[in-house]
Amino acid sequence: MDVEMVSRVRRFNRTVTQRVGALQDRYLGTARPLGEARVLWEIGREGRDVRSLRAELGLDSGYLSRLLRSLEAAGLITVETTEADRRVRIARLTVSGAAEWQALDERSDEVAEVLLKPLNPKQQARLVAAMSEVELLLRTGTIELVDTDPAHPDARRCISSYYAEINARFDAGFDATQANPIGDDEVRAPAGLFVVARLGEEPVGCGSVKFHGEICEVKRVWVADAVRGMGLGRRLLGELEKRAVDHGSRFLRLDTNKALTEAIALYRSSGFTEVPAYNTEAYAHHWFEKDLTAPNAASNTLTP
Repeated sequence: MDVEMVSRVRRFNRTVTQRVGALQDRYLGTARPLGEARVLWEIGREGRDVRSLRAELGLDSGYLSRLLRSLEAAGLITVETTEADRRVRIARLTVSGAAEWQALDERSDEVAEVLLKPLNPKQQARLVAAMSEVELLLRTGTIELVDTDPAHPDARRCISSYYAEINARFDAGFDATQANPIGDDEVRAPAGLFVVARLGEEPVGCGSVKFHGEICEVKRVWVADAVRGMGLGRRLLGELEKRAVDHGSRFLRLDTNKALTEAIALYRSSGFTEVPAYNTEAYAHHWFEKDLTAPNAASNTLTP
């Protein structure tokens, strides 16, 4: 890693923590430090499942438990199990907690205004745009690609979202019964694999590959709207390609519909070339193939 880049990141971190008041033991003028204040704010007016809270904030379960106990002792929250599932714990604000949450919300607005006020309108726009870019890139780094059984609820949810999207985008809609079927066993080891992209505990993308000896086939690559622009589609495609290479395949194939212009551009920029139809998929207009033995084949897909 470039030493100068690391140094600039560290300087940025120091500047941000100082400017937003993270170094103070009483964050935003409250009676508690940043960790407790952030957890209180994330619980919010609707309450939060403790498990999802831990996943979203990336906190160690023991540390989160200590923060919750401290907030409970201060009379700001309650933590209770649900009747439906005693393993699920829900944190909720008390009346006092709701009042402090409101104060945090208002003071957070004030801090944002303090950051922006000294700047002219053009500088304000630059700062906000830079912040948005930083947030996007940091969130990108937290997305994990996880091998998942195609029957898992997360996989089903991704496929359902994928079908809903292409039904809206295809000229004549989409009917799964009219498409070439893909059985779970075809994208489950050892016949294939199914990958889910997760942001925290949220499934935000998927892709699968069917192994056919020297020729593998990519199917059902989908990325949620919320994470578009993060390069996740290329990353998913690159992961599937890598796994095909590891399997010993020489060629990677896929088909797509003419309405999916972004996908077509991705495939072409990733080293795929258009070939004659190799299947009878009713919804396909384009068929692509990539020679995995060609020089720099993998880098074409894996480079953001």
